Amino acid sequence: MTSDSPSLVKLKDTLRHDWSRAEINAIFTLPFPELIFKAQQVHRQHFDPTKIQISTLLSIKTGGCPEDCAYCPQSAHHEKSVERENLMALDKVITEAKAAKKAGAERFCMGAAWKAPKDRDLDPVCEMVREVKALGLETCLTIGMLTPTQSARLKEAGLDYYNHNLDTSEEFYGSIISTRTYQDRLDTLSNVRDAGINVCCGGIIGMGENEEDRVGLLMTLANLPKHPESVPINLLVRVEGTPLQDASSVDIITFVRVIATARILMPASHVRLAAGRETMSEADHALCFLAGANSIFWGEKLLTTPNPVKNKDQRLLDLLGMNPVEPSCASSAHA
Repeated sequence: MTSDSPSLVKLKDTLRHDWSRAEINAIFTLPFPELIFKAQQVHRQHFDPTKIQISTLLSIKTGGCPEDCAYCPQSAHHEKSVERENLMALDKVITEAKAAKKAGAERFCMGAAWKAPKDRDLDPVCEMVREVKALGLETCLTIGMLTPTQSARLKEAGLDYYNHNLDTSEEFYGSIISTRTYQDRLDTLSNVRDAGINVCCGGIIGMGENEEDRVGLLMTLANLPKHPESVPINLLVRVEGTPLQDASSVDIITFVRVIATARILMPASHVRLAAGRETMSEADHALCFLAGANSIFWGEKLLTTPNPVKNKDQRLLDLLGMNPVEPSCASSAHA
């Protein structure tokens, strides 16, 4: 396929929210060198290709989740699920946030294993948001489904970002989760967006989905009324005791195709390498960055799964001649 192919003419437009499945499939299946070239062109129009946005993720309430997500060891439905813990104390959260900032994180993300928080649960969470934001960090939460009123409360507390992943395509979704619907997820995204909170939303690759499902996920994300400011792309971490413990692995080229296509469809969004980096080589990471990924988590753990330690990531960035984005004041949060 040549660079002036009809299906790619609209790549020169700024932002679109009307992508068809056929258009996205044409991009996703481009010859690999052509796909990477186009993704890099788009990336350079919106970002410095040598800069990586750094976030840290902390589980503030672990285990005992009533959801049955097939990939998650925090689900109470699964054999060998992680031990249930109470909500973390505020002082411990602040200690972790200070350490993350000292290590170079720009954004501090907090996750709680709830299907949907009760209104009373938001009191301590809002206090965490206020205290972390006072440190000069951007704040992010992922605590399940939210109502419009709850979203407004978090906005008032100063929350900058809310993470709520779609995980996969609508068609494949029922094979992974039965305790909430795809529309439930879309409704929470709408509530968060209406409250004026930035959206962090992406998916997981390697759960048994096919290429059409990957295209479908990207189409839903790209056709939201506003693109998510952050788009985390996770590579499944196969955890013993979960239904997906024996899922087939996904080759790195396929994974990079998802990254590159996301970059082209959502040019102004941060595309984040999230779970699964522990199994990626330096060359794998380099390919992802060339495809337009420009955000990572660093820290030893992502909620309950392993993640490369900070020193290892710093060595990688040094090797590639890349640098973390300088932390900015949380009050002027950006994508």
